[in-house]
Amino acid sequence: LAMGGNYTQPRFILLGITDTPWAQAPLFVLFLLIYIVTLAGNIGLMVLVWVAPSLHTPMYFFLTHLSLADVCYSTVISPKMLTDLLFGDKTISWAGCVTQFHLFALFVTAECHLLAAMAYDRHVAICHPLSYVLVVSPRACWQLVAWCYLMASLSALLYTGCTFGGSFCGPNHVDHFFCDASPVLRLACSDTRGCEAAIFALAAANGLGTSVVILLSYGRILHAILGTSSAPSRARAFRTCASHLASVAVFYGSLFFMYLQPASQHGSRDKVASVFYTVVSPMLNPFIYSLRNREVKAALGRGRRRVLNLC
Repeated sequence: LAMGGNYTQPRFILLGITDTPWAQAPLFVLFLLIYIVTLAGNIGLMVLVWVAPSLHTPMYFFLTHLSLADVCYSTVISPKMLTDLLFGDKTISWAGCVTQFHLFALFVTAECHLLAAMAYDRHVAICHPLSYVLVVSPRACWQLVAWCYLMASLSALLYTGCTFGGSFCGPNHVDHFFCDASPVLRLACSDTRGCEAAIFALAAANGLGTSVVILLSYGRILHAILGTSSAPSRARAFRTCASHLASVAVFYGSLFFMYLQPASQHGSRDKVASVFYTVVSPMLNPFIYSLRNREVKAALGRGRRRVLNLC
């Protein structure tokens, strides 16, 4: 069983978040609740946008794809993590490890590009409202989303090839709760410096490139709001931008901590940082980006009244 290298171990063993016996059950309950909320919030948002004509706009089109990415990559990580905590069987096959990492890299990278697309959409809507319908047309929305997934697919192939392309012939204990690049590369028997440099460069291109688009877009938005809006409108806009940027900061901050530091600096803190972008961020996104919006609240109200009338 190999992927560009020699591999003699049929399985990896994930060491998990902690090896403390008494902490397993509380962590299982905590992460199970978080996962349930993540699924309910994101799937609920996707269904609401689908059934509510008032939400058939570019902003919510991008939000549904963000929710889809959140559901997918949290599902790639959380069920395996929960079963490990509950049953203690932390083994994962070579194919399972490769698949988990590839899908995780795919959807996390897609999320980076979707966040940038959403920031660009808001920038055009607020700074260039007269040309918004032409610039952010349905065709342009599909092209942006297709670009997000194309870049994510290509990046995931490169990430996976760099991570699993070497020789694995020694230890098989992955010091993490899922198959991530750094802990897997530490098990390789071959020289991994070239792979580590390639992963670093690719993570920098995806992460820094999209974060610059986000920061520039919100900077222009704030500049436009300060110049034209009334005090109450400015306050609402500041709150909205602040909540969005806080979510972006948690997501990107933990990603940068994991992937934009030298390999020698990785340690036990990596697990804490990973929890934020694999578990916490997918749970918070639907609440931060949508459920505080008046349009979503109005759509929820209409849906609730329709259900009550049917009953």
